[in-house]
Amino acid sequence: MTLLATLLLLAALLPYVAAVSAKAGGQRFDNNDPRAWLAAQQGWRSRANAAQANLFEGLPFFYAAVLFALYAQADPARLIGLMIAWIVLRLVYILMYISGRGMLRSLVWALALVVNIVILFSAV
Repeated sequence: MTLLATLLLLAALLPYVAAVSAKAGGQRFDNNDPRAWLAAQQGWRSRANAAQANLFEGLPFFYAAVLFALYAQADPARLIGLMIAWIVLRLVYILMYISGRGMLRSLVWALALVVNIVILFSAV
């Protein structure tokens, strides 16, 4: 169970990877009004911020799928493998988003969605 909890934590931290990427080293970053500063960014910083938002949006489905799979007594080893695949795909998603590779980013997003659906039905 410790590995499952660790993977859930890693998934929850993914949006912060994108957030830190968007803010790190930014000129005149305003921590008193970070949303306005981020909204004014362009290029890769803007894309990193958009990745952050998408990662937060994707977390509820991932958590629900994992919790349902656990409730339905899915094989823990298989579930862990699927969770790792989802996390790796979402990390690649961040890289594709920041680097401006829209088509690849969308493909990776779709693959992560498929993995999430497989997680949901992994105990069936």
